[in-house]
Amino acid sequence: MTLDTDKASAKAVPAGTSTLDLALRAVEYLVLQSRPVALAQIAEALSSSKATIYRHLVTLQRHGFVRQDPNTGRYDAGIKLMVLGEALRQRFDIVSAAREELMTLRDRTGQAVTLCDVIDEELIVLELIQGRTMIEFAMRPGTRLAFHASAHGKIWLAFGSPERSRAVAAGELKAWTPSTIVSGEALLAEIARVREHGWATAPDQVITGVNTLAAPVFDHRKALVGSIAIVGATQFIAPEPNPEQIREVVGAAARISRGLTWKD
Repeated sequence: MTLDTDKASAKAVPAGTSTLDLALRAVEYLVLQSRPVALAQIAEALSSSKATIYRHLVTLQRHGFVRQDPNTGRYDAGIKLMVLGEALRQRFDIVSAAREELMTLRDRTGQAVTLCDVIDEELIVLELIQGRTMIEFAMRPGTRLAFHASAHGKIWLAFGSPERSRAVAAGELKAWTPSTIVSGEALLAEIARVREHGWATAPDQVITGVNTLAAPVFDHRKALVGSIAIVGATQFIAPEPNPEQIREVVGAAARISRGLTWKD
């Protein structure tokens, strides 16, 4: 009877996929259980023989997708599923996730809006939405920014890797303008201020007459995954931005962060 059941299951699935289909169903079943389950229970749930399910579980266990409790012999989802899930989450397209908020931020402030990420240890502009002022910025996606001289960079130094912050502060700090921070000690003090306030500025530090107000974007692990900012002339974004601008930028970043949080 067991053989007949397996044959019937094979006929119900397109040729060449029944084995993989059963293995994937076994993984999905284990993931959805609240506790480890016995081999007989898995076989019954999947309408298959214990021998067939056992062969799949052995293979899945060998690759880390399934684990077996050494004391009870029961099976559970393996740690590799969590590792792969975390890796997939990190590939979430933050540009797509943030676009609506970036457009809203531009409309509410009138200023150009940028989104940045760190790729291969370089600070890269991923998105630029021009503002509604007469000034248009030549900065484009793919532009590299200096960590020490940009508001985006200060966000990444304040909320990102401590090793990066120390390395940048200890390295050569290029003077883009007379206002650029070129002292490691001064940069560390600025990083501490940014961390305390939750936002960063860089008035006249890359281009004289231009300021940026940036805030961090975090994922479900509270890890920094991006930074957003408004960019404009210092007559529109003062060295000490007005409270409304700070609320708009920090609020937009918080909403994007919540959008990257997986909810039950």
